[in-house]
Order: sequence, then structure tokens, then C-alpha cells
Amino acid sequence: MTGRVRGGRVTRGSQLGKLAAGQALRGAGTRFQMIGRPEEARRILAERSTLQAAQQLVTVLGGMKGAAMKLGQMLSVLDVDLIPAAHREMFRDKLAELRDRAPAVEFTAMREVIEDDLGPLARVFADFDETPIAAASIGQVYRATLRDGRTVAVKAKYPGVDKAVAADMRNLEFFSRLWKSALPSAADGGVLDEIARNIGSELDYAQEARTQHRVAARFRGHPYIVVPDSIEELCAPNVLVTEFLDGSPFEHIRTLPAADRDRIGEVIYRFYISSLFTDFEFCGDPHPGNILLTADGRVGFVDFGLYHRMYPRHVEFERTALRAAGENRPQDLYDLWVRRGIIDPDAGVTPCECFEYVWAAAGWHLLDEDITITPELATAAVVHAVDPRAAEFRGMRRQLLPPEHVFSRRADLLTFATLGQLGTTVNWHRIAREWLYDEPPATEVGRAAAEWRTAGAGFTARRR
Repeated sequence: MTGRVRGGRVTRGSQLGKLAAGQALRGAGTRFQMIGRPEEARRILAERSTLQAAQQLVTVLGGMKGAAMKLGQMLSVLDVDLIPAAHREMFRDKLAELRDRAPAVEFTAMREVIEDDLGPLARVFADFDETPIAAASIGQVYRATLRDGRTVAVKAKYPGVDKAVAADMRNLEFFSRLWKSALPSAADGGVLDEIARNIGSELDYAQEARTQHRVAARFRGHPYIVVPDSIEELCAPNVLVTEFLDGSPFEHIRTLPAADRDRIGEVIYRFYISSLFTDFEFCGDPHPGNILLTADGRVGFVDFGLYHRMYPRHVEFERTALRAAGENRPQDLYDLWVRRGIIDPDAGVTPCECFEYVWAAAGWHLLDEDITITPELATAAVVHAVDPRAAEFRGMRRQLLPPEHVFSRRADLLTFATLGQLGTTVNWHRIAREWLYDEPPATEVGRAAAEWRTAGAGFTARRR
């Protein structure tokens, strides 16, 4: 990809519309060609269709960047039913290119962005590798060396991406069409609306630099978690400079022995989930491209454009609801939701439906036994949560999730989906009891983290 990101609403809407139509036609064509064919022919056609569909998604969504590419990143951690079950792993692998190997903008265009904000490269950097090491939804990341010898990561926005994101957010109808062809059970597009509304905050690199600096300080010295600090004096509207985090990518983590993956899965859970209930803030963009494994065994987390804080009273509401479900108190859960305005008491929704819905979407926090998270299990939770019309949850169709809880629920579901890619087996409830009931940690990772906090190295959230 070269030059400026095309940002017009009509242009980008047309690309999405053609992509959605292409997916639908490809599916129909494959079904037609397979009529009367032997099983081997069906397999070959399915593989061909799968690869073509995945390649088109990577090319179009990756080339568009912005909110469109964010959709592709999200799809890459779900067990999408766009394709036959036997070929979904191949499809996810292709979509995973959107996490780490998205189409690159030529350096000549990116250099202009960086120098417009920081001045000539030679004045700031002793060395600058022109080959990007990662491609995010709105920017590209490079490795460089400052003149004082520090190795840094330099994230620069794609030229014209601000306008492109604005166009994407005006093109929700096309996102909805594409989502219907990729995940029919979430056809109402509610999740996409949330993505489009929040991705705008990723454009504020100054805010992201301040956030990352604060989070890096909060986790400095942590036994299992590392966050690279931002170098705020070199951060500008279109450029974000941070410490370079040298680590192995998520795809390598997936190849590790089960015990290592289980430990890493617990750390991921604590970073993305537990922090909401202990510190009233959390990273709202859990996905494999933001997770690295360092040489000393710690798990590194990057990308803080979508970072969110919640008032303690809203966090307490979520905790109370989960306790009611976990303690088998459906009436209490129902009453809580009615008082909060989530359920209309005249809608015909029963306490039992509320109870079963919470268990389907968030039961991994509540079941007191080892649970192996698979892509299929994670996708089922996402589908039930974002499309309660499915299966036994049709009565939940009229639920209204308050805006202050949409972001935390998205983070919960995407963490679950990310862990599904690791196949981790952990008793998640034992970890959750720390923030559900203020119990002492029951795992080695939890005890080490608690000791670190007690020693004063951790961050104590200011309760608001």
C-alpha cells in the first residue's frame, strides 16, 4: 500500500459494500458448484473458497486501515461461521495477518508524518529502521534508536487516517452488511457500533502517551507483567514514541507447553479483567497483537489507545450482578437489572432468562472448576452476549445495556476470545474470587502479585 489512506465516505463505503457482496456471492457460488460433487471435490472447493474469502478480507480491511481494519482484528480471534468448521483454523490464521503483518504504507509517506511532528529524523534518532515491525489499525510501528542510545518503538499514524476513521463511523450500514456475511448471529451490528464509536479515541496520541506512562509506572517491577513506558517529550499528535519491548509474539506463545500457556493465560486474565475490579480501570482492546512474551518470562502488553476508567459504583454493580448469578439468586439478579433499567419489567423477560444469559456470557468467572477455553467456547459466549435473540435467549432481545458498561463487557468478551486462541486450562473462578469476595489469592501468580503490591511497588487506584 502506498500514499494516503483514502478517507471519503463514499469510497470507503463502496469498498465495504463490495466486500460484503463478494462474500455472499462466493458462498452461493461454492454451494452451487458443489451440488452432486463427490466429497473430495467438496473439500477442495471449500478450501479454495476459504482462502479466497480470507485473502479478500485481509486485502480490503487491511488496506483500508481505521475502523474497518479493527473489524478484521476482532474477527481474527473469533471462531467465525463464515466458513466450514474444518477450515476455520486456516481462516483465522489468514486473518491473523491483520494483527502483525497488515499491508504496509511506504516509508516515504510515513516519514513525512513523523518529520512533520518531530522534525528531521537525524536530529532525533541515531538509527531508524524503515521496515515496519507492526501495523496497527490507525498507525504503523517502527524500531529506532534515540541519539542517547535507547531503543524505542515509534508508532506513526497513516496519512489521512483521521478522515478515514470519520468516514468509517458514518458507514455503519456497510459494516453491518459485512458483519452479517461473516457472523450472521450478530447481524444487528451492535458490536460494530461500539467499535466505531470508541475507535476515535485511538486517534488521540497525546492522551495515549499519558495513559501509557501512568500504566507503565503502575506495573513497574511487577513479577509477571511489563508495560513499556512512553517517552512523552517525543510524543505528538501523529507520533507516539515508547520504550521498545523485545518479546516473542502471540503466535509463538501458542506453541508453548500447556503449563506455560496456562500461566500466561492467568496473567492475561489478571491484566485485562482483574484490573477493572481492583483498580477501576482497564485496557479496552484485548487482542493477540497486543501481547508479547519477554525473555524473562513476563507478559508484555502494548497499545493503550483504548483505555477506560469506570466509577467504583458502576464496577460494584457488575460485581453484585455476577455474585447474584454465581450464588444461584436469579430473582436478585433480575431485580437488580430492572432497577438499573437494563430489563423492562413489562418485556416478559423472566429471572431465569437473566440468570442463564449471564452464565452463558460470563459463566467462566463463576464456575468453580478448571475450564479449557477453546475458540468455539469463546465464540459462543460472544454470540450470546451480543445477539441475545439467538437460541434460548430470545427473551433478552429488549435488554438495554447502559453505556458505561458496554466497554467493560467488550473487554471481557475479547479477553475470553483471546484466551480461546491459547487453549488455556485454568480455574478462572478461583482467580475471580479475589475481586468477587476480596479473598486472598489461590495461585502462585496471584500470591506473587499480592506480595509485590504489599511491598509498595504497585499502583493503588484513587477511588472516585
